[in-house]
Amino acid sequence: MREAIRALGAVFFAFVLAFPAAGAQKERPAAKPPGTAIASAHQLATDAGLQVVREGGNAFDAAVAVSAVLSVVEPVSSGLGGGGFFLLHDARRGRDVFVDAREVAPSSVTPQSYLDEKGELDRDRATNGPWSAGIPGLPAALVHIAGRYGRLPLSKSLAPAIRIAREGFPVYARLADGYRSRAKVMERYPGTREVFLADGDAPEVGELLMQPDLARTLEALARNGFDGFYRGEVAARLLAGVEAEGVRWTAQDLAGYRVREREPLRFEYDGWNVVTAPPPSSGGIALAQMLQMLEPWDLAKLPEPQRVHLTVEAMRRAYRDRTFYLGDPDFVRVPSRLLASAAYAAGQRSTIHPDRATPSALLSGAPTPLEDEETTHFSIIDAEGNRVAATQTVNLTYGSGFIPRGTGVLLNNEMDDFALRPGTPNAFGVMGYEANAPRPGKRMLSSMTPTFLVSDSRVAVLGTPGGSRIITMVLLGILGYADGLAPQQVAALPRYHHQWLPDVVQTEAGALAEPTIAALRAMGHTVATPPPAADGRSSSYVWGNLQTVMWNREGNVLEGGSDPRNPVGSAKVLPAAPRAR
Repeated sequence: MREAIRALGAVFFAFVLAFPAAGAQKERPAAKPPGTAIASAHQLATDAGLQVVREGGNAFDAAVAVSAVLSVVEPVSSGLGGGGFFLLHDARRGRDVFVDAREVAPSSVTPQSYLDEKGELDRDRATNGPWSAGIPGLPAALVHIAGRYGRLPLSKSLAPAIRIAREGFPVYARLADGYRSRAKVMERYPGTREVFLADGDAPEVGELLMQPDLARTLEALARNGFDGFYRGEVAARLLAGVEAEGVRWTAQDLAGYRVREREPLRFEYDGWNVVTAPPPSSGGIALAQMLQMLEPWDLAKLPEPQRVHLTVEAMRRAYRDRTFYLGDPDFVRVPSRLLASAAYAAGQRSTIHPDRATPSALLSGAPTPLEDEETTHFSIIDAEGNRVAATQTVNLTYGSGFIPRGTGVLLNNEMDDFALRPGTPNAFGVMGYEANAPRPGKRMLSSMTPTFLVSDSRVAVLGTPGGSRIITMVLLGILGYADGLAPQQVAALPRYHHQWLPDVVQTEAGALAEPTIAALRAMGHTVATPPPAADGRSSSYVWGNLQTVMWNREGNVLEGGSDPRNPVGSAKVLPAAPRAR
C-alpha cells in the first residue's frame, strides 16, 4: 500500500511539473539571435563574412563579402561573370525580398544562333565560349545589396576578395579536377590560359592560384560601383573579348543590365512558413507543389520505400509542370498562383497511386491549358535577425571556359538554360518550350532555390547547388528540418531525385538501402544507382553542396551545417558583442 501511495505521489508530482502554476509564464522565445552564423562552400568566404560583421557590417554586408570571395575561390562554380538569386529578410523593416540577379540574353540572340546546319542543337556553341554566355548579373547584385541594405562601403565588403585574388589561395581538389575535365575548352582562349596556365601548367592541389586581373576588376567595382563593371575600361575589355571570338555584345547590353526586386513565393508546410524563390526560378513553385502534395502523409512514420515512392511521385509531377509553364515573368505569363496553390496540389495528389509508380509517359507530354552540377550557395543569420539565402552560379563547371583578356572574369554558360531548341534537353537533361525560349534581355529559367523556413520556435536558411537537382535537394532538406533534424544532419542527408524525364529515380551512392531499391522497382520505378568504382566497391558519387544555418529561438542558439561532401566548406557562429550597459 505504501508503495502504491508513493507511486501515486510521483505521478502527481510529475503532473504538477508538467503544468506551470497559475500565473507562471512560459519563457518567451528570444527576440534576436545571439550572434551571426554563416555557412558557405569555402572557409575563406565564411571567414570574410565574419570579418565584415566584426567591422560593423550586417548580414547584407557579409553577403557581399561572402559572394565576392566565392567568386574568387570557386571559379569552378560561380563568379563575377555569372549571376544569382539573393533572398533577403530585413529584420528592421520586417520585409522579405528576392533580388534577382540572373543573367540575361544579349540583344543579338536568336534561337537560330544555336542550331547547326541540320537544325539540331549545337552543343558546343550552347555550352562553350562566349556564344554560351549571358550578360552577367552578379556584380550589379553586389552593388545593389550593399547600397540598399548594407551599412558598410562597398569597398570594405569587397576588400577580402580583392586581397585573395591578388595574393592567391591554395588550389583544392574540386578546382583542379574541374579544370582537367574542362581543359580542352578552357585552353582554346588566351585570356583563360593567362589565368590558369600562368605558371606553365594546369592548377595543382596546394599551389597558389593568383588572379591579378580579377583583383583589378574587383577594385574597379569597389571604386566606381555599377559603372566599374558595366561601363568604362572593364566593360570595354569584356566587349572586345567576346567580339574577338565572333560574338556581338553591345555597350547597351552591359550598361542596361538591372537587377530585379521581386516578391518571394510563400506557402505553409507542416507548421513552417516557407519563403522561397519566385520565377524566373522554377524552384519555389516546384517546392510549393511537392510539399503541398505530400503534406497529408506523415512521411516520418512511413516505411522508407513508401516515403521515397510518394516523394518521387511529387517530384515527377512538379518537374513536368516546370517543363511547360515556367520562364521569365517579365516576358511570359507564368500561372504562379495556380501552380503553387493548395487546390492544384490536391488535384495532383489525387493522381498518385499509393504503391505504384506513374509512368511519366502517362503524364501529358504537351502543355495542359491553364489560366550544376556546379553553382554555390551560402546562408547567413545575423544578431539583428537579418538573414540571407544566396545561390550564385556560372552554370556548368567553369561556366563557358572563356575569360576576356585583361578582366579575369570567367563568363557563364547560362544560355544553355534556355530552351534553345524546344523539346531538346539541356546539359542537365531538362527540357523546355516557348515559355523559356531565348529573347533579347530575357532571363533564362533557373533551378536555384534559396529558401527560408520560419516557425514559432525555429528559423532556418538553406540552399544548394546541383543543377536540376537543386530543387529536390532543398525539398529533402526541408523534410529533414520538419523531422526535427539539426543543421549539420540536414546538410548530410542522402539524396535522390526525379525530374519527369528521363523517367528514372536517380540516387547518390548509398542513398537508399538495397531493400528499398528492390521495393521501388517492384512498384514500377526505374532506379539508377551510381556505377561501381574501378576497384569494384561502391562509387563515391555524390551531389550538391548544401549550406544551412538555423536559429532555435526557444534556446536562443545558432547552429550551422556545411555539406560534408565538400571538404573546404565551412559553417561558423560568431557570438554577438556584449551590449554596453
